[in-house]
Amino acid sequence: MYDISKIRKDFPILSRSVYGKPLVYLDNAATTQKPLCVLDAMRDEYLNVNANVHRGVHYLSQQATDLHEAARETVRRFINAPSANEIVFTRGTTESINLVASSFCDAFMQKGDEVIVSVMEHHSNIVPWQMQATKKGIVVKVIPMDEKGNLILEEAEKLFTGHTKLVSVAHVSNVLGTVNPIKQITAMAHAHNVPVLVDGAQSAPHFKIDVQDLGCDFFVFSGHKMYGPTGIGVLYGKEELLDKMPPYQGGGEMIENVTFEKTTFGKLPFKFEAGTPDYIATHGLSKAIEYIEQIGIDNISAHERMLTEYCMQQMKTIEDMRLFGESEHKDAVVSFLVGNIHHLDMGTLLDRLGIAVRTGHHCAEPLMHRLGIQGTVRASFALYNTKEEIDALVAGIKRVCTMF
Repeated sequence: MYDISKIRKDFPILSRSVYGKPLVYLDNAATTQKPLCVLDAMRDEYLNVNANVHRGVHYLSQQATDLHEAARETVRRFINAPSANEIVFTRGTTESINLVASSFCDAFMQKGDEVIVSVMEHHSNIVPWQMQATKKGIVVKVIPMDEKGNLILEEAEKLFTGHTKLVSVAHVSNVLGTVNPIKQITAMAHAHNVPVLVDGAQSAPHFKIDVQDLGCDFFVFSGHKMYGPTGIGVLYGKEELLDKMPPYQGGGEMIENVTFEKTTFGKLPFKFEAGTPDYIATHGLSKAIEYIEQIGIDNISAHERMLTEYCMQQMKTIEDMRLFGESEHKDAVVSFLVGNIHHLDMGTLLDRLGIAVRTGHHCAEPLMHRLGIQGTVRASFALYNTKEEIDALVAGIKRVCTMF
């Protein structure tokens, strides 16, 4: 049984009030709340095991190093990567993509070479490639989508040329909730000898990730969207590619030997981890993953799928409701507008009812242009949300509508 009341007790913030109303937190695609086990683990490490990792010979340093590297192994297991050497810790999905954009382009791309993205990408998977276009003269191509929010794979196939060097796509749209067919996209790209980067920020918290099954060459995600701390993220990359890519940053930790004449770089994954890592946050991320595994990722996925389907059904009972993203393969996100009510007005008034949703373009302005709108209201779900909270959202929307 999925014991939602027991799960919610792990997140004390969910029991607080906002403006005298019970908090209904439906902004999980932006960030999730943190269970006590994560907070307790991080506090305990600061109190009892705090020391800089690697190279230290004293007890605390060795203990902190063991926790840090155990976290790397936990991540490896969670996404089924072949080797812990392929797990690079970053500050989040954004830094992971920037790392690949910079380092991959330096290693493998030159003027006129192409990267393929999709129309539904978050800015973090658009802007780094545009920066490389300005710097190196690469070309950014875009996979279109249909009216329901599905990528048009027939059009994607036509984008490949002899100059295509990488495909970089979101696993799940943070606006539409569309779950993109990554295995098909990867197979298509590999048929052209093109590697694939998958933005897993909106998929890793919600359903099972197996990078070997997906076949992707890079996979990135953030800790704070999966019940872990902020400022920590992961880049998985195939060892053969990471070995050929130059370091993204220079400094301590990532070197083998340094002289004023020459520096040699460390082995994977340390080559890409310059400076002191956030070893407390890696431990927190590890505990968050263990928390997810304790509940069961398949159980979480089934619960959130039920919430998504229920929300979509209930939304359709509201007059003048416009839903964005009605793919059959949809997950944990419902974006909407009602009549001519501005998304900011709707979000602000829902907030006064204690309901936390996100409004705006959701860092996906090109997608907004494709939809012909300025922004949406977005409700997004996590393992601790309930049908009663969706009922509160729907009732809140109806109440706002009466004001207009």
